[in-house]
Amino acid sequence: MTPLVLFPLLYSLCVLTIKYIPISSFTSPPPSATKVCTLQNSFQPGFVTKGDYVIGGIFPLHYNQEMPDLNCTYRPPPVKCNGAFRWAQTMRLAVEEINQSAELLPNYTLGYKIFDSCAYPLTGQRAAVAVLNGLSEDDSPVCSGASPLLISYFSSCACLTDRRQYPTFFRVIPNDDYQVKAIAQLLLRFNWTWVGLVRGDHEYGRFAVQGLLRELQGTKVCVAYLEMIPLLYNRQRALEIMQTIHIVMRSSSAKVVVVFSAEGEMTPFLRDYMKQNITGIQWVASEAWVTASVFTGSEYYPYLGGTIGFGIRKGHISRLSDYLQTVNPQTYPNNILVKELWEALYGCNPSLSPGSQLPPCSGQESLLKQHSAYMNTSSPRVAYNVYKAVYAIAHSLHNLLLCHPGSGPFQNNSCVYFCFYLCCYCTVNIVSLKVNFDLKGDSIPYYDILNWQRGTGGNIEFVNVPVSVCSTSCFPGSRKAVRRGEPVCCFDCVPCDSGKINSIECTFCPEDFWSNNDRTACIPKKVEFLAYDSIGLALTVISVVGACLTIVVFAVFFYHRNTAIVRVNNCELSFFILFALTLCFLCSLVFIGEPTTWSCMLRHTAFSITFSLCISCILGKTLVVLAAFTATRPGDNIMKWLGPKQQRAIIFSCTLIQVVICAVWLINAPPFPSRNTQYERSKIILECSVGSSLAFWCVLGYIGLQACLCFVLAFLARRLPGKFNEAKFITFSILIFCAVWLAFIPAYISSPGMYADSVESFAILASSFGLLFCLFAPKCYIILLKPEKNTKQHLMGKEKK
Repeated sequence: MTPLVLFPLLYSLCVLTIKYIPISSFTSPPPSATKVCTLQNSFQPGFVTKGDYVIGGIFPLHYNQEMPDLNCTYRPPPVKCNGAFRWAQTMRLAVEEINQSAELLPNYTLGYKIFDSCAYPLTGQRAAVAVLNGLSEDDSPVCSGASPLLISYFSSCACLTDRRQYPTFFRVIPNDDYQVKAIAQLLLRFNWTWVGLVRGDHEYGRFAVQGLLRELQGTKVCVAYLEMIPLLYNRQRALEIMQTIHIVMRSSSAKVVVVFSAEGEMTPFLRDYMKQNITGIQWVASEAWVTASVFTGSEYYPYLGGTIGFGIRKGHISRLSDYLQTVNPQTYPNNILVKELWEALYGCNPSLSPGSQLPPCSGQESLLKQHSAYMNTSSPRVAYNVYKAVYAIAHSLHNLLLCHPGSGPFQNNSCVYFCFYLCCYCTVNIVSLKVNFDLKGDSIPYYDILNWQRGTGGNIEFVNVPVSVCSTSCFPGSRKAVRRGEPVCCFDCVPCDSGKINSIECTFCPEDFWSNNDRTACIPKKVEFLAYDSIGLALTVISVVGACLTIVVFAVFFYHRNTAIVRVNNCELSFFILFALTLCFLCSLVFIGEPTTWSCMLRHTAFSITFSLCISCILGKTLVVLAAFTATRPGDNIMKWLGPKQQRAIIFSCTLIQVVICAVWLINAPPFPSRNTQYERSKIILECSVGSSLAFWCVLGYIGLQACLCFVLAFLARRLPGKFNEAKFITFSILIFCAVWLAFIPAYISSPGMYADSVESFAILASSFGLLFCLFAPKCYIILLKPEKNTKQHLMGKEKK
């Protein structure tokens, strides 16, 4: 679909477009296209500023058009556009707020180009093409590339809901299907069964009338006439329409006229209508003109008083009033739009240009409250839609730029298209305002019922129709719960359950998303794992400190390797144990960080093999101590079976068994990273699944078997003679080791994700410290602080008294 297909259907082309975003980030690259057509004219924006990503804004800054006679045989002159200025300023304010925000698009800036559509489709098309092709239209290709993303703040035509024809169109104003249903119910409610219909000459009016006629089929409401106001206003045709209204009103009681029109063509039509002095008509206004500030003057009340209609919801923009007052000709001396604004508000010429019929002025006059058409910011409606549309673009762009391929929220963890972030993240919360899109790109419908009443100064005020309901509408995040035994109009509002959000009814969030606190939006679930934060950082520090202490002990033993206490306690086995303990301390680091395939396989296998090596060394030392002190007579041959070679064989064999178990585990059912969404529904817990529970408990069981055997042998040798009884220290160390791991089992089973990893990492560190201190702290004490006891005589209890 080329951009030109969409634009004629947009009533007054009230849209924002997004440009200069890398196409590869949002869509697949468009097929190459040759230059098919070019525009031969210049069309400059009213306001422009640069940014990393540029939003194009198209506003009906002028309503009265004087179109040239175009016959496509000559180079067309520029269109003469003879306000919506406040809407454009609202867009500029929103962009500035976003650029100043530290949370939204922090490393990027938004720019904008703001064009005037003159409330005319052809001009709106040219504005959109200028947004897409650059500031100059000369020789610019306009029929190539992918479709732009359009977010409309005021195009409510039901014709735009076809997602196949308009896949990149979204809007923050409700679809007219809802408005025509509401107007049909209004006519039925007041028993207005004989009504006239008037529409503008555009798709908005045509589709709205078709929808209303469809809704009125089978009801008692009949249409007396259907008239159309020309798009290029024609006074003679307008007078014919008024004559029809007047004749039908005199010949019958058809005093209700429903008008689906834009403010642009309604302004001259109503001026001519008042000149005909026709009164007594009950106007039913569409949302396009029911809140138009141009009709608030006191001269309109005798003819339009009592007008009723459905207006789009108003909102609040805190900084808008102050921002509007910063715009003056001194700030923008070359901006024709600001000059025209001053001429309209003050009736003076701020630029002192020659030939002007207006008196000169400084351009620094203060904007007063009586300039209500421009300064009334108490209840912005269309401006509020503009504000929401800009923020919707910014939030969706922010989410896309944060997305990393492979971890995205869509199918196959992809990041896909920009417009998906508008459609699939259906709610964007911006302070107190909410932007909702359904799967058709439409916003959730909310209307105010408005009535035109006389104000204190004789002017027209738009007053909300009094509410008469049994129960007020439920706020977003809640659902209706019908009261038993009462009419369906009476209900309670019940908050949605966790994991559900509310747009019309409570619906479940996607699997990887959860509801926010207000139950109004699905937000990505918090991903949890043992990261390098408070817990992870503490475990890292403890692990590194433990490894460093072990290396220090190794250095002490190596430096004093020829002393009695090191030699008596089997120097080689002591070095093996210290080496294994260093690995034990370091292997706890593998449990910290986001689980990956390799880290999951390394975690349990590294831990089990290093601890098996450590316990095997301690077992070998225990056997040596027991054999040395249980030899019954000198020359006993028991020690020849526990020489250095035999000790190495014992260590190698016992460790090899654990290696084989781990190898079988990794081949058949290795551990793998998994996303646990069951333990806590609001979080995604990244953890390492053990793959095979049998293999996991086998490696733990084997370490436990080694520790138990070592404990039994050391316990048997605890009362052997000697002032430095190694068996006693081995007994204490293995006792602490077993206590830690017996406590680990229930704690591990009952802990999910990062807490299970924390428990296992803590158990590794605690047992490693237990072995290090029980086995080596007493020896280091004697070596470093009591060197006089580091003698063979003292150790054998034969020192001289």
